[in-house]
Amino acid sequence: MDKSASQINVHKHYHGHLYFDQETIDFATELCQRSGDLFMLQVGRVHQKQIGPYPQWSCQIKFSSDDFEAFIPWLEAQRQGRSVLVHGLTGDNLKDHTEHAYWLGDEVELNLELFRA
Repeated sequence: MDKSASQINVHKHYHGHLYFDQETIDFATELCQRSGDLFMLQVGRVHQKQIGPYPQWSCQIKFSSDDFEAFIPWLEAQRQGRSVLVHGLTGDNLKDHTEHAYWLGDEVELNLELFRA
């Protein structure tokens, strides 16, 4: 992943993946729910297990380029130290999770091998 990637709105559609653990699940659940309610975004399940390339518990938030400018600064201000992977949706999963991705907070190493098979 390009560590110099920044919060630039260059894709039509995005996913945000909020990471959490057992101690922060209540906070994460509420934050994801507020994201959906305030911005009218589609929020996925709160996964209490590793799923896909994500090595920690996570919740997916779907949003568009129309939501980006308001949602990303809000999420940055609200995440309370939780890591969030933000990536574009281009149809190329490997590039979406590397070249088209950046982090709010600390980067978490993803299991990208499933995209290389």
